Amino acid sequence: MSTVFTIGHSTHSAEAFRGLLLKHAINAVADVRSTPFSRVNPQFNRETLRGDLKSAGIAYVFLGRELGARAEDRTCYVDGKVQYDRLATTALFKEGIERVSRGADTHRIALLCAEKDPLTCHRCILVSRHLVDRNLDVQHVLGDGRLESHAAVLERLLRELRLNQDELFQRRDRHAVIGEAYRLREESIAYVESGPSVSSATSWSR
Repeated sequence: MSTVFTIGHSTHSAEAFRGLLLKHAINAVADVRSTPFSRVNPQFNRETLRGDLKSAGIAYVFLGRELGARAEDRTCYVDGKVQYDRLATTALFKEGIERVSRGADTHRIALLCAEKDPLTCHRCILVSRHLVDRNLDVQHVLGDGRLESHAAVLERLLRELRLNQDELFQRRDRHAVIGEAYRLREESIAYVESGPSVSSATSWSR
């Protein structure tokens, strides 16, 4: 089973971030940010990051179009909010998942986004979910360098949502409970457009 890592750059220095990658022998970074720039942490702007990683012998690829949380496809929005189930059915998303899956056969890849905690990021709630469905082992690199398996992250999510304590959910199939946990967390983190241009996309047609 191939392993894919995920990591959030948070407010790390460039040196500390490299250290986290090297600690786990990660030699390729797949950037899944829709907008690969940070005004607060410019060390993680795409070209700056690419050069910094190259100096450490780590490859960089931008997959924000394929696996980013801000879909360009208007059919993925309802009332201005991205719907993960729709996004996951797009050809572009499937292409991104396929690229990561193939790459994991030859590289130790880390999916990069901004959020420190994987539970507050689409790299976990959306992308990792579909990698696990393809029988990939997903390990999340935490800010202190520890690894948290995707299974452990889901257990933490169930505890946070108290779904593992609810009698109703205890009588349900575990797969259904986990699906509900994903849905509830998506509700709180999915990208929402702002401004007067927000519109509802209700058709699956392009």
